[in-house]
Amino acid sequence: AMKPNSDAGLLEKILARYGGEVELRICGIGEQATLLREGHADAALLRLPHDDPSEFAYEELLTEPSVAVLPRTHRLADRESLTMADLAGEQLPHWPGNPPNGGPTVQDSAQLMQLISLGRTIAVLPESSGHHLRTDLTGVPLTDGPLSTLVIAWPEDSRSKSLAALVEAAVE
Repeated sequence: AMKPNSDAGLLEKILARYGGEVELRICGIGEQATLLREGHADAALLRLPHDDPSEFAYEELLTEPSVAVLPRTHRLADRESLTMADLAGEQLPHWPGNPPNGGPTVQDSAQLMQLISLGRTIAVLPESSGHHLRTDLTGVPLTDGPLSTLVIAWPEDSRSKSLAALVEAAVE
């Protein structure tokens, strides 16, 4: 299970190395941990610290810096880099499972990108998210933004050999 474009470009390489059959579940924001917890998925790609891995075993795959995703017409869009202080006063989205912050509640990445395009919000996302942006959006590096770690997670009590092979392929 994974969110769209949350694999930092690694999934194709993982699947090629694994070589086994995998049914992908592409889901909305925050749903992959639930699918894993409820037994509807054997493994999930999660983002730390945003997703809670406490009930799962996991292996870290990649840690990356953040970008601010902005409309190309935004006053900060042409800067080479930004700081979190530069974003003070900007409207950020409300992610499911987090306390309301006055921003629009976002359920999936397509909705988020549309809201950013319309100037309703901006987002702080992992750097790799900036590689798949619509042409009307831009990702500006954040010099002091939060780090995001991509992990592959699975139920702690799993004894599946095929799952172990998938995790091994992911780590390699």
